[in-house]
Amino acid sequence: MSEPKRPAINWMDVLWLVLLALLAVLPPVREYHKQLILLGFGILQFNEGRFIARLPRRGPVYVVMLKIALATLLLDHTGEIPINSYYYPIYYLPAVTAAEYFGPWATLLWTSLASGAYCSYLYPALQEYEITAEDYGRLAIRIVFFFLAAMVVNRFVVESRRQTQRYQELAGTLAETNRRLEQAQDEARRSERLAALGQMSAGLAHEIRNPLGVIKGSAEMLHQKLGESNPLASELAGYISSETNRLSALVTRFLDFARPLHAELSPAEITAVLERALHDVALMHQDGPVRVERQFEANLPLVPLDESLSEQAFVNLIQNAYDAMGSSGGTLRVVATRATNSGRDGVEVRIEDSGPGVPGELREQIFNPFVTTKKTGVGLGLSIVSRIIDGHHGTIRVEAAGSGQQGASFVVFFPAGGEAAQQAS
Repeated sequence: MSEPKRPAINWMDVLWLVLLALLAVLPPVREYHKQLILLGFGILQFNEGRFIARLPRRGPVYVVMLKIALATLLLDHTGEIPINSYYYPIYYLPAVTAAEYFGPWATLLWTSLASGAYCSYLYPALQEYEITAEDYGRLAIRIVFFFLAAMVVNRFVVESRRQTQRYQELAGTLAETNRRLEQAQDEARRSERLAALGQMSAGLAHEIRNPLGVIKGSAEMLHQKLGESNPLASELAGYISSETNRLSALVTRFLDFARPLHAELSPAEITAVLERALHDVALMHQDGPVRVERQFEANLPLVPLDESLSEQAFVNLIQNAYDAMGSSGGTLRVVATRATNSGRDGVEVRIEDSGPGVPGELREQIFNPFVTTKKTGVGLGLSIVSRIIDGHHGTIRVEAAGSGQQGASFVVFFPAGGEAAQQAS
């Protein structure tokens, strides 16, 4: 169902036109200059919003100046002595308009200009009439009321703007709080899933490891007993032994995932850990055509790290980046900068590759166990990385590569010393 369209004409503008029309038919009725000037007021008022929307800075200035000019012309055509014209309250319009668009001091200035335009008819009156002290007092009262009306409206407008700004700031704060709450809930749910799967993995791994030991021992004994007497059976026993070793390594990964993480944190330079991880992975891919770009911000704060565990996490992420780019190679970009996350100061590490990237539907699940984009793999590597980062009271997420490039960007945040120590306690 479509939203109803707003009316093109504001009823307040229509009311303005009605009131100006009433002024037009009041005495002096035959003064057609008065009707033309009031028509000018109506046209200006009717198009004021559009005019100011088109010229947001200079528009209010032009509108107030035009209203002062029209008010001055109206007095000139509505009385033998313009300063005594019954239409003098028309000067409230430029004063109130200035109060709507400007601050207190600018409102005072514009009201002074409007009052000056009104008092400009004082000199011609002095040439023809004698003005008493009572008349001067009446004139002063009129001018004071101009200022009173302008300042009352301006105070209301200023307070309204302040309240609007407060509500906008509050709305922004609430939106940020909701975002952080959703992020914390996602991390809590992920931690709960990891804990439950860890317990299950530990149980399964222990149950699988014992039969594997028996199978491996039996296969090795068959291989030794048969020897050269039955080459086919000996070869099959060798296959059983090698596949058992592969399954044993997989079980070891399950146990690594399930084993309780005890991170011993101490202040360290995160760039040094990154350099070691880059060096370790580069040794395993000496022939790989991967170009590594480093962008480390100077004077990064020390971060509480378990250097062994954090290096393991970085090696896993960098290794995944190499695997994603494959034999064709690409660009690996490692960035370390000072950052703030959820109100905490720390260091943010970005590991970006130019591979195919992570599909959008998997970015929220990629750190869950058994979720992988590799053809061969069990999907435990990033789960272990996530547990290591959690042990450092940090966060990890995956994004698309920046600047419209293809690839994935893993963003890891480590809180600085004070935040991490406070959470650890």
